[in-house]
Amino acid sequence: MYKLVRSILFLFDPEKVHYSTTKMMRITLAIPGMKWLWNKLYRVKDDRLKRELFGLTFDNPLGLAAGFDKNATMYNDLAHCGFGFIEIGTVTPVGQPGNEKPRLFRVKDDQGIINRMGFNNEGVDFAIENLKKRKTNLIIGGNIGKNKVTPNENATEDYVISFRKLFPYVDYFVVNVSSPNTPNLRSLQEKEPLTKLLKTLQGVNAEFDKAKPILLKIAPDLTKEQLDDIIEIVTEIKLDGVIASNTTISREGLKTDKNRLDEIGAGGLSGKPVTKRSTEVIRYLAEKSNKAFPIIGVGGIHSEEDALEKLDAGADLLQVYTGFIYEGPKLLKRINKAILNRRN
Repeated sequence: MYKLVRSILFLFDPEKVHYSTTKMMRITLAIPGMKWLWNKLYRVKDDRLKRELFGLTFDNPLGLAAGFDKNATMYNDLAHCGFGFIEIGTVTPVGQPGNEKPRLFRVKDDQGIINRMGFNNEGVDFAIENLKKRKTNLIIGGNIGKNKVTPNENATEDYVISFRKLFPYVDYFVVNVSSPNTPNLRSLQEKEPLTKLLKTLQGVNAEFDKAKPILLKIAPDLTKEQLDDIIEIVTEIKLDGVIASNTTISREGLKTDKNRLDEIGAGGLSGKPVTKRSTEVIRYLAEKSNKAFPIIGVGGIHSEEDALEKLDAGADLLQVYTGFIYEGPKLLKRINKAILNRRN
C-alpha cells in the first residue's frame, strides 16, 4: 500500500510533498483510535530492544535523523511510527529561509535524495515553543547549527545560543558542522576550530546541574587523517559520541543520468548511494578508537540488511531519513524485528 501511495506522491515536488504528507499524518492521527492503530502497526515493544547510552534509555535503537522535523512540529505524531528516538532540527539562533527553491530532488534510480536546503528553519525560539507541547516520552535530540550570515570566526556564539536555549527541552545535543549546504560550514570540522567549538560547548554544559550528552555529526567525505583527528578530539574532550554520517557531496557511481545531475547541481546526497561509505566510516571510527565512544550510524539504511551491517560495523544506535521516505514506517518494524531475531 505504501509503495502505491509513494508512486503517486513521487509525481510531485518533493518539498511540497513533505509538508502535505506530514499535514495528512497530523489529521489522520487526530482521528480517535488512530494513534493506537499506528502503534499496533509500526511499533515493536520488547525490552530486548532497549539501549542504555550516555545516561539515556532508548526504547529501541532506531531513530529519525535531523532534517525531517526541522522546527519540532511533527515529533509527537512521528512518535507513533515506531521510532526509539527523534532528532529535531537543524535549528539556528535566528530563523532563516534557507537556499533558493527548488532545493530538494529525488534521484529515484539510485534511491536517493539530493538537498541543498541550507538550514531553513524558524529559529530556536520557535522550536522551543513546539517542544513545550511535548506529549511523547521518546528521547528527543536537538541538532544545532550556525546561521548562514554568521562568519565562521563567530560560529561558536551561534551554537552556544541554541545550546543554552534548548537545554531544558531536549535530551541530547548534536553539533552539526557537516552539512554541505551552508557556505564554509564544513571547514569547522578542521581540528583547531572544532576543538575550540566543542570545548566551549562542554564548558557551557558543565554550568548546568546535570550535563546533557553532546554528539558530533560528521561528513562521510572526511579522509582517514581527518577521521583520526575526530577520534582524538572526541576522546580528549570526552564528547559523548559521534553521528556518522551526514550527506555526501560525491556523485561517484550513480545510475542517474549525468545531465540530470548537472541540472540538479550542488547539494548533499543521501540514501542508498551513501550506504557503503557511511558504514566504512563507522567501522573505521569503531576500530581505530577501540570503541572509545558510542556511534550513531546513519546513511542509506533502506533494509534490515543495511541496518545490521551498520550495527556489525560498530554502530550502537541507528537513524533513518531517506529510507523512511522510500520504504515507509514499516521499515522500522522490519529492522527492529530483524534485530530481535538475531538476538534469539
